[in-house]
Amino acid sequence: MRYDAIIIGAGHNGLTTACYLAKAGWRVAILERRSIVGGAVCTQQDLIPGFRIDVGSSAHIMIHLTPVLRQLELESRFGLEYIEMDPWAFHPIAGTDRSISFYRDLDRTCASIARISPADAEAYRQFVGFWGALNDAVFEAFLQPPSAANLLKTVMKGGFRNRKALSGISQTELLRRLMTNYGRLIAETFESGPMRAAMTWLAAQSGPPPKELASGDLFGWNAMIHRSGAKRAKGGSGALTQAMARCLEHYGGVIRTDAEVSRIELDSTGRAVAVHLGGERLEGRNIVAACHVHTTFLKLLGGENLPGDLKRRLEQVRVGNGFGMIVRHAVNQLPQYPGLASDSRGVSEAHSALQLLCPSTEHLETAHRDYMAGGPPRDPAVLAMTFSALDPTLAPPGKHTLFTWAQYHPFELLNGESWDAISTREADKIYEAVCRYAPNMRGQMTDRFVQTPLDLERLLGLLRGNVMHVEMSFDQMFTFRPLPELSQYRTPIPGLYLTGASTHPGGGVFAASGFNCAQVLLANRD
Repeated sequence: MRYDAIIIGAGHNGLTTACYLAKAGWRVAILERRSIVGGAVCTQQDLIPGFRIDVGSSAHIMIHLTPVLRQLELESRFGLEYIEMDPWAFHPIAGTDRSISFYRDLDRTCASIARISPADAEAYRQFVGFWGALNDAVFEAFLQPPSAANLLKTVMKGGFRNRKALSGISQTELLRRLMTNYGRLIAETFESGPMRAAMTWLAAQSGPPPKELASGDLFGWNAMIHRSGAKRAKGGSGALTQAMARCLEHYGGVIRTDAEVSRIELDSTGRAVAVHLGGERLEGRNIVAACHVHTTFLKLLGGENLPGDLKRRLEQVRVGNGFGMIVRHAVNQLPQYPGLASDSRGVSEAHSALQLLCPSTEHLETAHRDYMAGGPPRDPAVLAMTFSALDPTLAPPGKHTLFTWAQYHPFELLNGESWDAISTREADKIYEAVCRYAPNMRGQMTDRFVQTPLDLERLLGLLRGNVMHVEMSFDQMFTFRPLPELSQYRTPIPGLYLTGASTHPGGGVFAASGFNCAQVLLANRD
């Protein structure tokens, strides 16, 4: 059988593309090298007995700003259920019983901030107004193939539509805010150390450090969460991709797991026509690579088959040196933060949120200096997540999950150590950081699943441990991602298309790349 489209990789972007094509009547097959679909949006029950453990992303934010959930009927028809995270972020102030909570409701958020700094509460309200208006337009640009013209057009349209929010801001000042680094922008916007620490740690989640030029919107895009909310898929992050799999099969798509593609075959004209899985060959009128851009071109195609200087240019795309590691804990209790009341289960409002365990901007900068020196941070900044408080299906009765993400952790260590040798030590540091904020957690861990940068590459194909595939720096975003000639989801290889975090608009649980790729294929049926 010859398929209309073969998708390599069943991550959420690959599944999104496959669902749209199958819904349009295409014969579609999606091939996944692992035994479960989902890629980095996946939940497993075999890692810690009795617990549902995510192996990649956990909080779903940006996908709710797209039409994907509605158009594919994932909630209304295919069993996906979301739970609101409200508050969506929580910053305990180290050494005190005070904290800041970020709710979907802007007024509640500002009231929480005002208890720390009335001036910062007003500054945050202005921040949400300005960056929300700007990013309202930027997100329109995310839902179409990127070009400088599209970006300028949508931003200008957004500025016209949101004149009130952007009034008094000159074009020069607008450009400066976009082109400066988010560390400086945050320092200009807020006066209190806690607000600066919370906002810097949120902005750092995309990878670039606080002093990187043209990173201002990594801070600014958080304003959009007051529109979309942050949500948790019931049953685990992988409930999203399981719903997508049901959608795909409903429309006749074929899903094959344990199906690792060894190469993409080109015919005598240079067109992509088939994929090989060991000794098996599958023909496809279109091949869509939903894996890492380097895996696609340098491994599955082979550099010798690339036209012109494409191989050299691809090798210059910056994958980076990783930037974080993850530890998933099974625990007996939830973290109890000073100053917060809890119910009979020990659940407080903090437990719905991304818990921002970073005491200061200086703390984060010190961790980044350790990273730049080629070693893991002596004292990592930590993002803690306790989703079993929202969703009891994740853990046995009376038990809980504690997921932690920490930065900065280089994939390639320059201090003579190896990740396999130091993974336990570094995981202990992360748990200890939680215990400093919530002393009740000492002795409460019963098991854990550790994902170092090396483990992320091994399990999920995230080369060099970069969860965003390639660095999310300005010169590798929009029409530059991953290269200008590859940014439209088409490639110089006829019949070969790209989707996934390597492409516009980048990493995170977004599905915009998969959506855009499907629209390109449907509009340009070869």
